[in-house]
Amino acid sequence: MGAKNPYLAVLLAQIIYAGMILLSKAVFNEGMKSYVFIFYRQLVGTIILVPLAMIFERKNSVPLSFLIFCKIFMLAFLGITLALNVYAFALVYTSATMAAAIVNSLPVSTFFFAVLLRMERVTIRTMPGVAKVAGLIACMAGVAILAFYKGPQLKFLLHHPFIECNSSKNHDSSGKKRLLGSLLLFISILFWGLWLVLQAQFLKSYPSKLTFTSLQCLASAVQTFVVAISLERNPNHWKLGWNLRLLAVLYCGILVAAVSYYLQTWVIEKKGPIFQAMSTPLSLIITIIGSVFLLGEAISLGSVLGGILLVVSLYSVLWGKSKEQGTDNQGSISVQPEKECIEKKDAEMNTTEPAIVV
Repeated sequence: MGAKNPYLAVLLAQIIYAGMILLSKAVFNEGMKSYVFIFYRQLVGTIILVPLAMIFERKNSVPLSFLIFCKIFMLAFLGITLALNVYAFALVYTSATMAAAIVNSLPVSTFFFAVLLRMERVTIRTMPGVAKVAGLIACMAGVAILAFYKGPQLKFLLHHPFIECNSSKNHDSSGKKRLLGSLLLFISILFWGLWLVLQAQFLKSYPSKLTFTSLQCLASAVQTFVVAISLERNPNHWKLGWNLRLLAVLYCGILVAAVSYYLQTWVIEKKGPIFQAMSTPLSLIITIIGSVFLLGEAISLGSVLGGILLVVSLYSVLWGKSKEQGTDNQGSISVQPEKECIEKKDAEMNTTEPAIVV
């Protein structure tokens, strides 16, 4: 059973992410402001993570200087406050399926920024390098199809929404809104990709992961509150009550900000980042099923074709990356026996030759 645990953890994490997209889309269709929702989500995440950081890393955490806090504050603004607000605003004008499809370009955009910052290399003369470049091109093509091509709608036998909401209010009401929403989704993914690369660099000097995550969540809660209170002063839009809005906030704050982040970290530790990234298309499949049978959304041919291209781009980049890692490991292994032979010969010479005393 132990060998199956990473697979179960990956599946659970992708189910959580799909549920986040579906619930967020549902409450936005009901009229909840996206920036208010983001603030409540980060507030709940802060309430969960800060006590955990104080309990588990109180003695082992790296001292927090003013410069480190400023860096964490800016990282939170880039990867959480800015990215989440752009993503949520785009989700109002697009479908849950399109949002889940574009998320598949996150590993590709992360790789793109890693190349720009010279954390990754691309050699076009080799097959892995060609696969990486082809993945980037396929990613751009997939986003273009999602943005500019709608196509006919795919019909399903069961098309009655389980969650009653005004799904037709904003979804694909015009070509301009579809284009704006898809481009904003891709921009938010670019923000996330850059955030992941900068975060990896920062964690080399500040390895207290739980403290770092909780401080980012706290900083983003303050930032998103400033954004929300600046854009929305009506008290009625801040009320939650015992309804779908409260469920969505608690779901995203607890399961996404706490459980799924921990599952991802655990899976990466056990199986590596490539294994985690390869599970991303599962969220798209689950979201397509949920958007049809829960939200009653219509799936267009353009969304399916664009999603397929994004999945192809993801696996193309991951294949190139895994092949390069394999050749690097083979190179390091082939050097080791030669080194051991030299050390063995030196040891034999030392035992057979008399020692020279000076």
